[in-house]
Amino acid sequence: MPQDKFKELAVGLSSPATEIEEITPSDTVDLLTTTRALNVANSGIVRVTSASGHTADVYIAAGTAFPFRAVRVWSTGTTAAGIRGLS
Repeated sequence: MPQDKFKELAVGLSSPATEIEEITPSDTVDLLTTTRALNVANSGIVRVTSASGHTADVYIAAGTAFPFRAVRVWSTGTTAAGIRGLS
């Protein structure tokens, strides 16, 4: 296993993500972990609810890390595919 020279440092919102979670959009179930960013394999609209409780549609381009603290990714209104949560 590679040596992690940064493991003793505090992780903050501006730090690189350390976890990746496959997200299945749902109109009824929140994510297991609040994200620090979202990534999609296929560009499109993602309907999300923020950590502060606001719901909106956002366009996310494939292959980018879209910085967003999401607690839910909705099935209704979401056209992007291959959604991953970075935390």
